[in-house]
Amino acid sequence: MSFRGGNASSGMGVAEHSKSTYLELQRKKVFRYVIFKIDEKKKEVIVEKTGGPTESYDDFAASLPESDCRYAVYDFDFVTSENCQKSKIFFIAWSPSGSRIRSKMLYATSKDRFRRELEGIHYEIQATDPTEMDLEVIRERAH
Repeated sequence: MSFRGGNASSGMGVAEHSKSTYLELQRKKVFRYVIFKIDEKKKEVIVEKTGGPTESYDDFAASLPESDCRYAVYDFDFVTSENCQKSKIFFIAWSPSGSRIRSKMLYATSKDRFRRELEGIHYEIQATDPTEMDLEVIRERAH
């Protein structure tokens, strides 16, 4: 496990599996979304759940825990006004207001480092409740 460009204060690594799963979403479109969680014992970001290409945004949103933080990547497909099929990758930092302070701190301090490992992210959204990341918000950002 490499700690290149690591931030000693957060000390959170990124599991190789997390990076390869992201690449499968980005390059091969194997997944619609990937949800990542911090494994405190291993001190690394691991894959918690993936959603296949046919899963909807609602399936994705329903997979985020109500009272715990997560990182997520969502591949949003849309059609432009010129009728072109496009896809934008969103990085979502999910930090619901009901989650533990420790969890919020951990996710906040590790976020930039984790995000740097995922090349090709188009947009980032920080959400503390579902309305801050609903489909309308995603649609607006993507266009």
